[in-house]
Amino acid sequence: MAVHLPARRSKSTKPPKTDDGSMSVIEHLTELRSRIFKALIAVVLGAVIGFIWYDHGLLSFLKEPYCALPSDLRWTKDGQGCTLLFLDPAGGLLLRLKVALLAGAIISAPFWLYQLWAFVTPGLHKNERRWAISFVSASSVLFALGTVCAWFTLKAGLQVLLTLAGDGVSAALTAPEYLNFVVMIIFVFGVSFELPLLIVMLNLVGVLHYGLLSRSRRWLMFLTFVFAAVITPTQDPFSMLAMALPMVLLFEGAIQFARVHDARVAAREAQSGYGDLSDDAPSPLDTSPSALGEDPDEVAPPEPVPGPSRLDRSED
Repeated sequence: MAVHLPARRSKSTKPPKTDDGSMSVIEHLTELRSRIFKALIAVVLGAVIGFIWYDHGLLSFLKEPYCALPSDLRWTKDGQGCTLLFLDPAGGLLLRLKVALLAGAIISAPFWLYQLWAFVTPGLHKNERRWAISFVSASSVLFALGTVCAWFTLKAGLQVLLTLAGDGVSAALTAPEYLNFVVMIIFVFGVSFELPLLIVMLNLVGVLHYGLLSRSRRWLMFLTFVFAAVITPTQDPFSMLAMALPMVLLFEGAIQFARVHDARVAAREAQSGYGDLSDDAPSPLDTSPSALGEDPDEVAPPEPVPGPSRLDRSED
């Protein structure tokens, strides 16, 4: 008697893919869970590196804008150096964990950005993937440029804020509040430098054209300065100019990109012969059906299959 053993299950938990690469909702959620888990593992490993690096220059690097201030604007221990305070017994551990986690997110950024990209890419067309790669690269460069500008403005912003208290008053900043301030400045500058890239994206999809951007250039520059004055946490003139001036240059670059792109689109439409047509105009193509037999590519109807002969029936 034959005994049928159950089929051995595959060790792979990766959801199977169809011929066209499509997946069900459950398979998408499984894929997302796998990507998030891998990204978290990378952040944790980076946080371990940041935890070890904490005593070897990481904290000193973050304290540099504060320590660069005049001695009468910061609290010093025994008149030497600069010191950040914490006010609870667990504050030192929480501070170290917070700095390590921030360093881990930055160190592992290429890996978790890749996981995000690997999850989104299968749902895009080929030309959209090419655009997305360019946008991801440009976005990373612009965010890095924003963080560099933020780092150079931290000292001036801190000095303006701390001098508002008047003479004879020195600030004893706590470490959590200072680090929150530094992270907020860097994040605001980095995200703000992404706005010109949004104009480029809208121009590529045909929402914003060069004519509208050219007519609105003065209002765009004015609103950029207003935005910089409102969004900067320090709200001092130096920080506002440090954010507004690079953004104005980036916006002007986006406008010039729109000019070149719209000129290429117009030239392409002129070559096709339909560039002068309105979007609401009917198509000039002849869409009327042709009569039967006039189309040379028309397939002839099949011939009838002859039935069995009498000889064949007699043999049966």
